[in-house]
Amino acid sequence: METGVNSATVVYPNPQHWRDFYKAALLETDKAKLPERVTRAEQVIITRARQLFGGTIDHVEETQALDDALYALRALQSCLRWNTRVA
Repeated sequence: METGVNSATVVYPNPQHWRDFYKAALLETDKAKLPERVTRAEQVIITRARQLFGGTIDHVEETQALDDALYALRALQSCLRWNTRVA
C-alpha cells in the first residue's frame, strides 16, 4: 500500500479501474493481505466517486455500483473484525 498518497488527487487512466481493485479485494485469499486490499479498494472507489460528483455528466449506474461496492467492502471489513475477535 502506498503511504503518503492523497487518494483524492490520484487520477486513473481508466475510469472503470476501481473495479479491478474491488475484485482483487473480494477475491484475496491471503488473510494477511486482505485488509490492505480492502483499504486500497476503498480509496480507489472514493476517488472515483469524487470524480463523478464533480462532473457534468449523469453517471447514475456507476454511482450506484460504487455505492454497492463500498457497502460490500465495509461488510467484509466488519466480518474480518468479528473473526479476529472470535479467534
